[in-house]
Amino acid sequence: MRGVDEVNQHRGKVFFVGAGPGDPKLITVKGAELLKEADVIVYDRLVNQELLVYGKKNVELIYCGKLPKYHAIPQESINQILVDHAKLGKRVVRLKGGDPCIFGRVGEEAECCVENHIPFEIVPGITSGVAAPAYAGIPLTHRDLSSSVAIVTGHQREDGKEQDINWKSLARGIDTLVFYMGVHNIALIQKKLIQFGKPPETPVALVRWGTCDNQETLTGELYNIVDRVQEAGFQSPAIIVVGEVVKMREKIAWFNEIETHQYFSEVVHM
Repeated sequence: MRGVDEVNQHRGKVFFVGAGPGDPKLITVKGAELLKEADVIVYDRLVNQELLVYGKKNVELIYCGKLPKYHAIPQESINQILVDHAKLGKRVVRLKGGDPCIFGRVGEEAECCVENHIPFEIVPGITSGVAAPAYAGIPLTHRDLSSSVAIVTGHQREDGKEQDINWKSLARGIDTLVFYMGVHNIALIQKKLIQFGKPPETPVALVRWGTCDNQETLTGELYNIVDRVQEAGFQSPAIIVVGEVVKMREKIAWFNEIETHQYFSEVVHM
């Protein structure tokens, strides 16, 4: 009877590749090389589609993007797609926006590969929670302002269960908070942080389409950020940064954002 290793010689492999935050030039060299070698590319909504041109002429492209409350393909089906193509001996690139290990559900998908004896690799990418603030002139750490950072989901679970977030520790124990997928729930984020001790005057920034040509940034303070978001009509996808480091934007903002963000600034100060 053939062992697992021998069987895998006749199977493909899955590569979980971080596509980076939006700018196609920010993908890693290894990630770009794997795209060129892929037989199948399974990609998400926030992946810059310019990256797909790396693929071979006959590469199979499978879109599995997700919007709030709408998934083009259910997660269980995505898992099965990866397994089925790998079993056919194909090199499968699972292309995920940002870094696959930061809210990319790579744990579930890789676990499925293990259960089906499919070999895989994880190729890190630049996560949007670091890149978007950097492009907005906001370093997440600063010797005088921040010695700790927490990455937090701002998104509610699909099954309706409440996220187990330790709001007290976040509000009182962490200097810089970075929320992913939180625009829709920004009122809850504001409420919980103030409730558990974060000063209402704490600076806040939302960076939309970070690192892309249409990047926009909206700033305020914790007590008024919900009103500013609503008045500006600011929508996802955006990263939310809460902390004193947001003040650095006034000095070191370097990226030329689209003029719309200036409109936001004018609207919220009317």
